[in-house]
Parts: sequence; C-alpha cells; structure tokens
Amino acid sequence: MTTATAATARVEDSRIDLAGHLRHVGALTRRNLMRIKADPESMFDAVLMPIIFTVLFVYVFGGAISGGQDAYKQYMIPGLLGQTGITLAMAVGTGLNSDFQTGVMDRFRTLPIGRSAVLLSKIAAETCRALLSFAILIGFALILGFEVKTGPLEVLAAIGLSLVFGMSIVWISMLLGMALRSAQAVQGVSMLVLMPLQFGSSIFAPTDTMPGWLQSFTKVNPLSALADACRSLLNGEGALAHPVLIVLGWSVGVTLVFAPLAVARFRKRT
Repeated sequence: MTTATAATARVEDSRIDLAGHLRHVGALTRRNLMRIKADPESMFDAVLMPIIFTVLFVYVFGGAISGGQDAYKQYMIPGLLGQTGITLAMAVGTGLNSDFQTGVMDRFRTLPIGRSAVLLSKIAAETCRALLSFAILIGFALILGFEVKTGPLEVLAAIGLSLVFGMSIVWISMLLGMALRSAQAVQGVSMLVLMPLQFGSSIFAPTDTMPGWLQSFTKVNPLSALADACRSLLNGEGALAHPVLIVLGWSVGVTLVFAPLAVARFRKRT
C-alpha cells in the first residue's frame, strides 16, 4: 500500500461512526462464520481437542496423579476450560497470517470499512468457536462422570471467565500473526508460548509436588489462577474471589497492552 493510499484509509476509518463500525464487525463476523460453514474441517480443533485432552489425561495420568480417575476428573476438567480457551485463542494468529499471504487482506483494503472491525470480527467469530468447544468439553465430561457440585450459574461463570481470558490472549496471537512472516512461524512461536503456560500451572497437577523454582512460576501464571477459579466455581471448594480478580486483572492488562499494538500493526500492514 502506498503512503497516500494508507493516509486515505486512515481518514476514511476516522470518519466511520460507532454504528458503522458495529455494522462492519457484524458483516465480517458473518463472513468468518460462513467460511467455517464452508470449511467444517476448520472446526476439528474446537470439536475434538476437548474430547482428546479429557480422555488422554483422565485415563492415562489420572491414576498416577490423583490415585484414581474419578478424583482426577474433578481436579483436571475445570482447569481444562482455561487450557481450551487459550489454545483456541493462539490459533487465531495462524489464520490471520494466512489471510495476508493469500490476498484476503488486499480485498479489505479496497473496502470502506474500519480497520479495527477486521480484528474485532476475528474475536467475535473465535468467541463462537470457543463457546462450542466449552459446551462439548462440559457435555463430554458429564458423560464420563464429572459432577458439577454447584449450579448452572456457576458453570456459566466459569465459561465466561475462561472466555474473557482467552479472548484477551487473541490480541497477542493476532499480533504474532502480523509480525511473523509465515503461518508455520506463528504456529511454532505460539507453541513455545503455550507449553510453559499450560504445563507450568495447576491445570493438570497440584503445584505442591513441583520444585521450588517452578512453584514460583506457577504462582504468577494466570492459568493457575484461572484453573483454581474454575475449580471453585464447579466443585464449590476453595477460594474464589482472589483467583477471579487475578484472572480479570491479567485479562484487562493484556488487552490494554496488546490490543493497541495489534491494531497499529494491522493499520501499518494495510
């Protein structure tokens, strides 16, 4: 894009009012969902990942970690809500990078739409994917014998908290998708970010069995707080207010830092 064209795009973007931005977000979200409908294979991760992770960890590691599968279901499945949300979130950057490589963004440059609407529509579509994945996870867990010891409002609160944190991570993923040159690079860096966060937390195992240096990391890892909050909401045990505040604080902080960076990077590239 030339300097003059970029300047024109920024002027047009500034002239779009809030109602216009919302219409653009809605239209682009519908486009993203229609793409998923046309390519149902793109939903394999959202549909199959909760099932595969639940079966593998409950029946492979459950006996060794908690002494039995039933006890481990109650421990691991609430934490898996957060793990599922962040894994889906980090995959958004790969798709965004592919859109730049395949010329999809070139078409958006010619349209009188708000630049931020493109990114917001990605988050809206990803929210729908995440909600489906959470529903499959909880439904499959109930089939396996997981017991919700609270009520439906607490279940919705756990899903909402996981969704808020996951969607804040989407901004990091989109920034990586625009900063790195290939989808493979985005996927590789995303795994380097995800692995320490997921396994250096209380999602899959109690942290008191870990060495001291790793326990120090788990204490500041937001996924540990998210897992603890979801366990409190679904099992009715443990503190709730403190981990919830930590998760919300991280979500707001990540969004405030990375959302402007992602939007600025997107405007620079388009």
